[in-house]
Amino acid sequence: MNICILGAGALGCAIGATLSEAGHETWLLNRSAAHVEAMNRQGLEVHDERGQRQVAVKASTRATEIGEVDLVVVLVKSFHTAEAIASAKALIGPQTLVLSLQNGLGHEDILADAVGRERVLAGKTYVGGVLLGPGRIRAGVTGKHTYIGELDGQLSERVQAIAEVFNGAGLATTVSANIMGTMWDKLLVNVATGALTGITRLTYGQLYSEPLLKSTSLAAVAEAIAVARAAGIELSLNDPESAWNLAAEGLPAAFKTSMLQSLEKGSVTEIDFINGSVVRWGQRHGVATPVNATLHACMKGIERAMADHQQEEA
Repeated sequence: MNICILGAGALGCAIGATLSEAGHETWLLNRSAAHVEAMNRQGLEVHDERGQRQVAVKASTRATEIGEVDLVVVLVKSFHTAEAIASAKALIGPQTLVLSLQNGLGHEDILADAVGRERVLAGKTYVGGVLLGPGRIRAGVTGKHTYIGELDGQLSERVQAIAEVFNGAGLATTVSANIMGTMWDKLLVNVATGALTGITRLTYGQLYSEPLLKSTSLAAVAEAIAVARAAGIELSLNDPESAWNLAAEGLPAAFKTSMLQSLEKGSVTEIDFINGSVVRWGQRHGVATPVNATLHACMKGIERAMADHQQEEA
């Protein structure tokens, strides 16, 4: 299969390297010239449970260099979705499918507006990746599951074919007849800790030792569960305590959420697609979400202060 990873950062490179090693023509598309040049010059340096190795990959900063592909796997930050897909139109041919494995909710609608809803597939992945430097990643693929599916829940041949490709490459992939439920399950885990750690700047060890913060987390997750039920979403996680516990499962006390990591790097966060999505869906279905609205507003205030500070220093 001819595949392009749109947004080949740490996670995109982890998935792309796995597919490349399995013999699929896989392009890694990233805006960073230094990252792309390093990969094209010496291969992608991968550190994982197998040790360290160089993986020969194809990388580019321009979609026009790649041309039409069978599958576009979207892994850009959610707030870059519209810009990224608009600049990647050269990848889209008559039969091209677009699979989002991004965090949060709402990006699938942005992609549908750009390329047509009939092309869009959605999913969630628990594969991990950390960028160590240009052309260098730490990857966690073994034992990490990915779930993909049609937006309408059909068990189509095309989504089954993608799952076969992923599984054959070593990416443990399951086709879901309830991908929206799967996405909401993952959203509940993000709602449990993301905004709270961004606002407080606490690691997981610190967060999980503060009873007041746990109470706030459970209230936010309870709102999200109520919204999902009102929307007719079938959840696997139906108890706020389960989402709170699952968020920290297997992670060290020093762990920092992606929300906190983004702020520490001076970047905006995916808050609009996480707690912000809960608020929007709540408004749509008549469910009050005051805790999520407050967390969302506080994070937007932090982003504003950060942006103003960066502008003053420029």
